[in-house]
Amino acid sequence: MSRIKITRPTEAELKELGAGQWSEWSCDVSRFPWEYGAEETCYIHQGRVIVETEGGESVEIKKGDLVTFPSGMKCAWDVKEKISKVYTFK
Repeated sequence: MSRIKITRPTEAELKELGAGQWSEWSCDVSRFPWEYGAEETCYIHQGRVIVETEGGESVEIKKGDLVTFPSGMKCAWDVKEKISKVYTFK
């Protein structure tokens, strides 16, 4: 299974992706399981989270990150600081 991809996009790259039209989501400090039924790309506006996959991968995601989660991935979200993001599915 492919892994979580994290980049630090420029404003121009975000505009080209159409991130301004994506859905919004936020979450307070918490921990919960999640499974991706489709590939998700999101941009983090605020906060910090540790995502731990079933395969043992653990990544920190924070403000300014553009993240792609592969379809079918099962993980746990450990939200360390209130998170706010915009997202889209493929």
